[in-house]
This record gives sequence, structure tokens and C-alpha cells, in this order.
Amino acid sequence: MTRLCPLFSGSSGNSYYIGSADNGILIDAGRNAKQIENALKENELDIKNVRAIFITHEHSDHIQGLRVLASRHKIKVYSSMGTISALEEKQLINEKVDISPITFDGVEAAGMNIVPFRISHDCCEGFGYVVETADGRKTAFATDTGYISNDIKSALCGCDTVVIESNHDVRMLENGIYPYILKRRILSDRGHLSNDSCANELVELVKSSTTRFLLAHLSRENNIPELALQTSLCSLETNDMKRNIDFMLSVVPVENTSGSIIY
Repeated sequence: MTRLCPLFSGSSGNSYYIGSADNGILIDAGRNAKQIENALKENELDIKNVRAIFITHEHSDHIQGLRVLASRHKIKVYSSMGTISALEEKQLINEKVDISPITFDGVEAAGMNIVPFRISHDCCEGFGYVVETADGRKTAFATDTGYISNDIKSALCGCDTVVIESNHDVRMLENGIYPYILKRRILSDRGHLSNDSCANELVELVKSSTTRFLLAHLSRENNIPELALQTSLCSLETNDMKRNIDFMLSVVPVENTSGSIIY
């Protein structure tokens, strides 16, 4: 049975496990290696069963544990060529990390097919991923993007499950303590997806037969989980879509100690 288990989400670190109990992959490794190992254990998963790590981009909250985790457990790593170059330039990986670029044809790992798509973020070459399991179910990971481009729409359309960014409430951000330059960066097309933008996208995704959504990468300073949830619920219900009938919706916790989401 395939399971999706968010381990960490947010500016303090991001990492997701998807696969069976004894054969899976990680999307990102944004906490230190020990924290990721412990999080897997708390959710009845074993780092020894992780066959590959797929990195979205080079920012620290997505790669903090990568070098130690990959070299210690000899786990294959995939990412874009731009991300690999950035990691090498900043000396965030070494020769002990077995890393390869992934093409848009995708790659097979842990019995699943993983295909990347481009995101719009202030990084070298950011990727989101669609993971297709052996039974044909598709899960998309779409965080760290300033807007939903046509490429992203195409990737998400028809997926069974979408992990999607609902990073900030625009009003909280505009009236918050962040410096002006940082606010502009977050609000730009190469920043982060707002609650409102996420909510609007969910309506279109339900129309494309996507039924399960996880709101992810919430800002600790500029968002509240209940606010992100209610913003999306309001948008969906205004369009006559009923929770737990037409769709399922939840917020990914900063740190998951409650167990896996099982398909």
C-alpha cells in the first residue's frame, strides 16, 4: 500500500516520504539528517528503505540534511542541473553524494515514476515533481513558486493528490515586520504562493478531478494554519464544492508525528 507521509513543512525545513512501508523516496531533505531519520522512525518508516532523494531547489530549508543523509546511507539523489551546479558551487555536496540531473522524461525509483516540472522561484532552476505509483495514482509536489504557470497547471491537472503551497496571507505579510525588499520578493512571481492564489487554483484542480489537497510550506510569521485552510475552503465552497464529498483538504504540520497519510 502506497503512503504519503509529510515529515516537515515550512521555512524551518521541508521533507516528504512517498512509497510503500519498505520502498520509497524523499522529496527534499530540509532538516538535519538525524531529525529526518527520527521523523521517519516516528512514522514507522526506515531510512534504509529510502531509495532516492529528489531535491526541488538549493535553498537551505530543502537541502540541510542532504549531504549527510545521502552519503551516510548511500542514497541516490536527483535534481535539476541548475540546482546541482548551485549545490556544488556553494560546497553543499561533495564527492560522496551520488547526484544526477533528472530530465523531463522522468526517472524510475522505488517502483514509481518521478517526472519534474518547472517552478517559478528565486533559485537557480527549481523543480516540482509528479510521482506516479505502480497502481497509476499521481501525487504532485508544488511548493516554492510565485505563481501557477501553465507548466505547473499542466503537471497538476488530473493528479489524485496535490501538495500545494499556501505560504502567506497577503495582508499579514504587507503589515508584518519583514523588510520591504523581502516582502517584495515573497510577493513576486519568483516568490511564494499566497493563500488566495492557492485557493483559486484548487477550484480548477477539483474540476480536473483532483480530490485530495495538502496545504504546505506555510509561513510561521505571515500565516496561520486555520486561515490558510479557511481561505481555500471558502473558495471551494463558494463554487458549490463540498468537503469530504468533492474534495479532501488538510494542512501539512510543521513537523509530523501523527503518522502517514495512506492512500
